[in-house]
Amino acid sequence: MQEVPIEGGPVEMVGALDVDRSAAGVSPRRLPAWTRSQIPDPLMDAIVKMPSGVRLRFATDARSIEIEVMQTMFRFAMDALIPSAFDLVVDGTLAGQVRTAAGNVFNVDLADPRNTTFDAGEPTVVRFDALPEGPKVVELWLPQRATVELRGLRVDDGADVTAAPPSGRRRWVHYGSSISHCMEADSPTTTWPAIAARRAGVDLVNLGLGGQCHLDPFVARTIRDLPADAISLKVGINLVNADSMRERVFGPMLHGFLDTVRDGHPTTPILLTSPIYCPSVEDRPGPTVLGPNGRFTNVEGLEPHRMTCLTLTKVRSTIAAIVQSRRDLGDTALHHLDGLDLFGPDDAPDLPDDLHPNAAGYARMGERFADLAFAPGAPLG
Repeated sequence: MQEVPIEGGPVEMVGALDVDRSAAGVSPRRLPAWTRSQIPDPLMDAIVKMPSGVRLRFATDARSIEIEVMQTMFRFAMDALIPSAFDLVVDGTLAGQVRTAAGNVFNVDLADPRNTTFDAGEPTVVRFDALPEGPKVVELWLPQRATVELRGLRVDDGADVTAAPPSGRRRWVHYGSSISHCMEADSPTTTWPAIAARRAGVDLVNLGLGGQCHLDPFVARTIRDLPADAISLKVGINLVNADSMRERVFGPMLHGFLDTVRDGHPTTPILLTSPIYCPSVEDRPGPTVLGPNGRFTNVEGLEPHRMTCLTLTKVRSTIAAIVQSRRDLGDTALHHLDGLDLFGPDDAPDLPDDLHPNAAGYARMGERFADLAFAPGAPLG
């Protein structure tokens, strides 16, 4: 097979805003280079390197494609290791999927991260064969639940590889938490933002950052500077999970985040979505912890001092009020979606840990978001 350059050639790394480079290869990052010094800790840096929504896009007449990767996976608590999925989309249709558990593994103890251990692994080759004859546009979607170093891309000897023509689709930039990162989804093309983007016919840039949606100003500036035809922000759950904000701070921080985004996108449609259902913190404050039964619950205590802590009910009320006030002041391109319309109490059977939807729940969220956000006459339509 012949080598295809991953950088500096016909391949577009869609959804990546930066890369890490080593002597062996390149690793996509979902925030731009200038944000590196502002990322607060190694955990967020690892989340930024998980390529949810990132895909390699090019045109080729090859019948076989392979990519050599060194991935680093994460096993949480004592759960079984879940193999990563690589999806190959040809001319808009899923044409192949490869799952592999080869690579490095961090064994994360959620109860005490200091007990996290590391198992070194080996690189592997992911190969797709029997592709349709003739010219085609391919998108190789990278796994959403691992970091991936790309060490080589190859196609059949003699095959043509060129830059894919522009898709002609509108660009949708989405920001959110683990529930937008979607580690629990079945594969990278079945995260709910990927499903919604496919149904709506838009190109996705997914800034869903597991555990890291805290209205960071550097993320607001990133969105401000990105080309975007539609923007959605799904915020609030991580603020409660980590108890990282109080009522006094949340409103002004959300206003400031929106102000920064509007500096670069004064008239772009923005859909501000509140949190989906999470039973332990609907009316009780965080932080949340993973209990021995595998379900997330809130930490209780010091109630007299926590009257100004956030609950999801307070977050949803604040978000709705902020959207209405800004619309009243003239920003009619800002819209609100109640997260309970996306995933509510009736969907709780698909919330196995009482925080994150399972694969079926994410699929339903993607279908609903496409209808609620992108249908004709809808906020992003």
